[in-house]
Amino acid sequence: MARKRSEEGRGVSAPLPNDTARHEVARDDARDTAESVQEVKLLEAGSARKSLLILLCIFLSAASVMYLVYANFPELNEEERKTVTIPKNMDDAKALGKVLSKYKDTYYVQVLVAYFTTYIFLQTFAIPGSIFLSILSGFLYPFPLALFLVCLCSGLGASFCYMLSYLVGRPIVYKYLTERAVKWSEQVDKHRQHLINYIIFLRITPFLPNWFINITSPVINVPLGVFFIGTFLGVAPPSFVAIKAGTTLYQLSAAGEAVSWNSVLVLMILAVLSLLPVLLHNKLKEKFS
Repeated sequence: MARKRSEEGRGVSAPLPNDTARHEVARDDARDTAESVQEVKLLEAGSARKSLLILLCIFLSAASVMYLVYANFPELNEEERKTVTIPKNMDDAKALGKVLSKYKDTYYVQVLVAYFTTYIFLQTFAIPGSIFLSILSGFLYPFPLALFLVCLCSGLGASFCYMLSYLVGRPIVYKYLTERAVKWSEQVDKHRQHLINYIIFLRITPFLPNWFINITSPVINVPLGVFFIGTFLGVAPPSFVAIKAGTTLYQLSAAGEAVSWNSVLVLMILAVLSLLPVLLHNKLKEKFS
């Protein structure tokens, strides 16, 4: 009897066929999920690598165009040739300004084309140095032309960066900037009805880096036309300050000297004014709703 009870007890504790099947199904599901996650990660990594490779090819093509532009530049002596580089500091900008001002009158178109393409190249690939070119424009050209040039180059360069991101940059943004892009997407959704004013505000203020705005805008569905207009108008106030500083280029020892407390105050006022139509629109909407 004891042996029978023991066998019955062991029989009760043994797993039922249905339980075993459920455990096996659960294990299979977990394994499939893990494999799916791994596949997604591999696909994302592959897409990011492919995008970086395409981006490198586009960069090399653009660099080739830059080479052709400089190949058609006036013949320079060895000392001058050393100064014709992308300025990294104010001394570089002064040396470059000296050479360009020497050839500007005789080779006006070549100098203008070189300035134009270099500025757009820097903006397109988010390469530092455009601030020095903005200062140089004030040294080389009359103020209205300099301001138009800087705004146009900034708008076109940022738009090319936007299009690069739209074509090949999405996997890179998803892989490396997901969290920041999601946060900014929420802000853009809040200002969707007045995006131009919002982009103008962002261009005037230093809250978001310009390169971040350029590469994430297509990912979060900011229209290209709105993006260009907002950038063209938004870079005007800071460019105004840089161009004004360019008229006294040789008195500057650093890019930071181009910005005074008065200019910072003016930029803050203009940033507030850029949002004024939005505030008035919201007030009127509340009043008549």
